Amino acid sequence: MARAQLPGGTTSGIGSLPCRDGAEAATFALSAMALPAMPTLPKRSPAEGMIAQGLVGVRGFSIGPYGSMAADLKCLDPEAPVVTDLRHDAFTGFRAFLAAAAGRTAPVKWQTVGPVTLGLAIMRGGAPVDLAFAVAGRAVRARLAALHGQIAAALPGCDQVVFIDEPSFGELMHPGFPLAPDAAIDLVSGALAAIEPDSVAGVHVCHDADIASLLAAGPSIVSLPAEERLVDAAGYLGRFLQDGGTIAWGVVPTDGPIITSVERPWRDLSALWCQLVGTGVDPVQLRTQSLVTPACGLGSHSPMVAQLIHRVVAEVGIRVRDQAVATRFALGA
Repeated sequence: MARAQLPGGTTSGIGSLPCRDGAEAATFALSAMALPAMPTLPKRSPAEGMIAQGLVGVRGFSIGPYGSMAADLKCLDPEAPVVTDLRHDAFTGFRAFLAAAAGRTAPVKWQTVGPVTLGLAIMRGGAPVDLAFAVAGRAVRARLAALHGQIAAALPGCDQVVFIDEPSFGELMHPGFPLAPDAAIDLVSGALAAIEPDSVAGVHVCHDADIASLLAAGPSIVSLPAEERLVDAAGYLGRFLQDGGTIAWGVVPTDGPIITSVERPWRDLSALWCQLVGTGVDPVQLRTQSLVTPACGLGSHSPMVAQLIHRVVAEVGIRVRDQAVATRFALGA
């Protein structure tokens, strides 16, 4: 399968939406995003929460009808098969999107919990560290392969862009983190390898993270909030772009006051890019190898707020595309 071609400024989403109806969520994703993100719907059911969905079909865990999780640690086995049953309540948003997107030929995006974050959840449930992360690594790789196959069968004309969601990666360098950086990198790298080269595979981190470690895992896309702290990692980001990587810029914060106009996120993104260019990052690559998204999922907001945030994201995307064309022209690219 050919890898998805994503023009600079392509807009997409991150994970959850606040809808309580799967068909409504699918329609929103397909209409509001140039690269529609298959939604999860935690307000509809806690079973669609990131951790609960990640544990469906993992031996030793049972997911109740309202997302409650029960663990039998004696049954945990990293070699046990992982059952991905799309009829489960946790995959309602997934099923609805596949139905609504029937016949689509343009790329689609989806994401699932990463092995570091899932391993921490299993460990907090009482499993020993080594067993928790071994089970998590196997579970995530199996889930990625299963969902990729389901999408390829249902939407054979669609290239797939896949994000591994790793909010816990931001804690990697904190004292007492139960996993060594190299081990965490290997876990994420193994998950990415499960779906490449047939997909464009990326990693999403919605908090401050060690950029060097994140990029060492080998993603094709790195998804981060567009914050000034990224200037400190300019060298790593510049080399990532030179090597053909794409950055998904989380241009609209999803916590704190709701932004209602494009002016502030566009001003902040432009200022960040100016600082990165000042350190030597290529201005054409910054603009042409970019996606534009909200900073994180929108499951905790209202549908009206989700619509507003994606409207702002779309306006930023238009400006990025215009700048990409103008920058190429100015530099003779």
